[in-house]
Amino acid sequence: TEVTEKLEEVVMIWTKQIRQVLVESEQIRREADDVGPSAELEHWKSRMSSFNSLLDEIKSSRVKKIISILQAARSKTLQQWKELDGSITIAANEAKDNVRYLYTLDKFFGPLINASPVMMEHIPSLMNIVCMIYCTSPYYNTSEHMTSLFLKITNQMINTCKTYLCEG
Repeated sequence: TEVTEKLEEVVMIWTKQIRQVLVESEQIRREADDVGPSAELEHWKSRMSSFNSLLDEIKSSRVKKIISILQAARSKTLQQWKELDGSITIAANEAKDNVRYLYTLDKFFGPLINASPVMMEHIPSLMNIVCMIYCTSPYYNTSEHMTSLFLKITNQMINTCKTYLCEG
């Protein structure tokens, strides 16, 4: 029982740390007002990396051994652990899925930055892919995510026009 108590303390510390990571990942992002759409992709790539690292740690043999010992001891801390494990898996899947969908827009980021204000040739294809993301993504098709993406696309178009006017 002494060993079980020590292992439960360790799992409670991990639980607290993981909860902190989850809470921080859900907080509103602070970004510059003129940030472009590539920042959206970078945000989700970073989030994917963080959650994948966390998943790798959770699936390590050391953690699995501790969890199996606590299962054998019928520890009550495991319920919280299982819930957090599920939350981390969902967050990792969301980030991975969002990166996959946003990469389909990546080919437009360069032309959007380097185009002259007559960037109309890129807009229909770009909007078709944004529509496809909205219609098919199980995670990214929220009003919050789409608004953020449209805001960043619009910011990039405005920045491109400003650059054109200042250089022309």
